[in-house]
Amino acid sequence: RERVRAMFYHAYEHYLESAFPYDELRPLTCDGQDTWGSFSLTLIDALDTLLILGNVSEFQRVVNVLQEGVDFDIDVNASVFETNIRVVGGLLSAHLLSKKAGVEVEVGWPCSGPLLRMAEEAARKLLPAFHTPTGMPYGTVNLLHGVNPGETPVTCTAGIGTFIVEFATLSHLTGDPVFEDVARKALKALWKNRSDIGLVGNHIDVITAKWVAQDAGIGAGVDSYFEYLVKGAILLQDKELMSMFLEYNKAIKNYTKFDDWYLWVQMYKGTVSMPVFQSLEAYWPGLQSLIGDVDNAMRTFLNYYTVWKQFGGLPEFYNIPQGYTVDKREGYPLRPELIESAMYLYRATRDPTLLELGRDAVESIEKISKVDCGFATIKDLRDHRLDNRMESFFLAETIKYLYLLFDPDNFIHNDGSDFDVVITPYGECVLNAGGYIFNTEAHPIDPAALHCCRKRKEEQWEVEDLMQEFYSLKKTKKFTFKMTSDHDEGESPKDPEGASSEKAKKKRNSRKSSHSLLSCPSQSFNSKLAVLGQVFLDNT
Repeated sequence: RERVRAMFYHAYEHYLESAFPYDELRPLTCDGQDTWGSFSLTLIDALDTLLILGNVSEFQRVVNVLQEGVDFDIDVNASVFETNIRVVGGLLSAHLLSKKAGVEVEVGWPCSGPLLRMAEEAARKLLPAFHTPTGMPYGTVNLLHGVNPGETPVTCTAGIGTFIVEFATLSHLTGDPVFEDVARKALKALWKNRSDIGLVGNHIDVITAKWVAQDAGIGAGVDSYFEYLVKGAILLQDKELMSMFLEYNKAIKNYTKFDDWYLWVQMYKGTVSMPVFQSLEAYWPGLQSLIGDVDNAMRTFLNYYTVWKQFGGLPEFYNIPQGYTVDKREGYPLRPELIESAMYLYRATRDPTLLELGRDAVESIEKISKVDCGFATIKDLRDHRLDNRMESFFLAETIKYLYLLFDPDNFIHNDGSDFDVVITPYGECVLNAGGYIFNTEAHPIDPAALHCCRKRKEEQWEVEDLMQEFYSLKKTKKFTFKMTSDHDEGESPKDPEGASSEKAKKKRNSRKSSHSLLSCPSQSFNSKLAVLGQVFLDNT
């Protein structure tokens, strides 16, 4: 763990010295370059890693630097996918961890705050990409002008289906449903366009919904779509998203799985198109562990680990029948996916083999890719030639998952025994109790935060009706019930003895002609009623 900490600071300090405010460090020439926009991307990506390593003072300093220095009103063509997972995800995570990091948060946090406003501003810049006939977004957007007139309508599947974690979090915190709505519409459009045998391809035309690349698999171009169905289902307690994933999982097992490897197949016929393993696929065992399929996950993980041991890293492509790298795909840009799976599986099994992979990763990365100014991408695992790039995910993901693998007592692994209670304008709310959902750039989102900022008035009215019914049953003479947040009338009318729930309903309906009933995930009886206005009901 301490070696991993030292690796982080070697890379981070050289980024600050040689590359900031550029997006990324070029470690062989000790300078910087902009890659995905011009956002000081490595700084945003590394922010929550600082807190996981326990460095609150640097976290606080960087928050101030970002508030002053990052501007999204720029004439830059940005990847919609990358901006979402790295910038929006990184800012949301840092916003939700601010209080834990000792930042002085404003009144109303976590429902407001400077980092949340920055995340919302960045996400709004991406919304024009979703204005298509299918609801599936373009891959690139100009942050100043929207979608360029000549923009290609062909987007990869992951670039369409990797928004629900960040966008639903944004909607729940800000009260603006537009983000979650566009993310759900895009997810459902992919689901609607799956093949008859239940598979999705690699690239699709977002205007016509015609599949352009028809290779189906779990790796590059598709990967985080499946990941976000599972993580979105857990974050939002959404059975529909989970049932979509489980249907895909059946088709993936039927058509792409051979001896605990996963191949690429033609999406309509199921015939093998590429018998290769891609390093990006190594997230899959971690995802399997999240749905409880630990035995299959371990078997696949051990296959992938044999490849790591063969080369001291995972080549981008590995030909399974030949047992060797694929031409021009021999590199390893210090990707996190196998380490990520090891971290999840170690939480599930405590199998020491997973710690061995972590140790091997530390040894390999230090031995092969460490240079004076940071850590360099490995251009070729066969001869260990290096490339002049250190991607921001090295500090956001690779280091973070390695550290968490070796730090069982980290606050991220909290089992709910420790938590903070925060007073918001909408009542009391529990945070930092654990169960964090990592976005696909390893930015942890606290799922409890999504229940802190309920702004739908009908939910408050539902609470009021319940209270009135309760008091009428108790035959209480008179009472006044004050709303916990801003309300047109400030105070509900006094309710005389014996007032019926019918009367309360009429009052509510006069305020608003129609609204949907309060609907929340069904919970066990003892958690249905909670203090200070957080009331959970069955949909009855």
